[in-house]
Amino acid sequence: MGISTPTPVPEGESGTESILEFPDNRLLIELCGTFDRNLAQIEQHLGVHILRRGNQLRLLGDETARAQAAGALRGLYARLEAGAGIAAGDVDAALRQGRAPFSGAPEPGGPGSAPPSSAPELHTRKKAVTPRTEAQKAYVASLFSSRMAFGIGPAGTGKTYLAVAVGVSLFNAGSVERIILSRPAVEAGERLGFLPGDMREKVDPYMQPLYDALHDFLPSRQVERLIAERRIEIAPLAFMRGRTLSGAFVLLDEAQNTTPMQMKMFLTRLGEGSRMVITGDRTQVDLPRGTQSGLIEAERILKGIDGIDFNYFTASDVVRHPLVARIIEAYARDEAQG
Repeated sequence: MGISTPTPVPEGESGTESILEFPDNRLLIELCGTFDRNLAQIEQHLGVHILRRGNQLRLLGDETARAQAAGALRGLYARLEAGAGIAAGDVDAALRQGRAPFSGAPEPGGPGSAPPSSAPELHTRKKAVTPRTEAQKAYVASLFSSRMAFGIGPAGTGKTYLAVAVGVSLFNAGSVERIILSRPAVEAGERLGFLPGDMREKVDPYMQPLYDALHDFLPSRQVERLIAERRIEIAPLAFMRGRTLSGAFVLLDEAQNTTPMQMKMFLTRLGEGSRMVITGDRTQVDLPRGTQSGLIEAERILKGIDGIDFNYFTASDVVRHPLVARIIEAYARDEAQG
């Protein structure tokens, strides 16, 4: 069944009112949220007033704000018609994007195939994952279609989370034989030797975000079993030297903290039947002063190379707490003024 787009009713004479009509009252209830919390979130964000009358919503307020609210409500309603739910983060993403992140596509068509760019959805053992913004949709499509893809942007935009979800999806489909997740341990030279325990216990604190993502998509026992069988590897970047990574989904996270030599070493590990993803944030380089970031250099050198995709995120793609997006924007303004 197709999507029934809510029909705007002509505005009142005052020019301060818009009316949206929704054909399915049950979905309208979900759209409003428990105790109308979704409507309240939109009202607070845009400074509009939303009144429900039967299967209609009346939007009162500034014309621009009403247009933004109407776009978000239409998109969220389309999301519900597609069978997806609405969380607070979805409402926030809809507001920041100007319209809601619609999703409703079926599982990717086959091993290694690119999901539809309009609505990619990832299925893992524990849950389905839906990209919320247009940049995230393009990123996921790129991870399926390209042998090497970069995800560059601020924290909280889902770069690592979505990459791990794609890796698990490809692994479950049999498209890759193993998953390899890596990060540079930028403080290793100073501190690893002083930490208690064996090598895994020393490096695990640096790798914890990758473990967290994996446990979101796979049962804990399966994660531990696959790690024991070396079908999933989580290791510092230094452990990649000298290897050829074949038949694997390979992720390098926090790539802004690689040196140019480390980045070149990692990129040249790509083997037959593998896919490689590199994620990073150019504004969070923790390397010693004067040391060039391997991510920034790779971006300059590899731009335009056939088979390598670059995907970019902004503060509008942040899917954590709304305050995170505002913090990122404030820092960006300060840097621009400086």
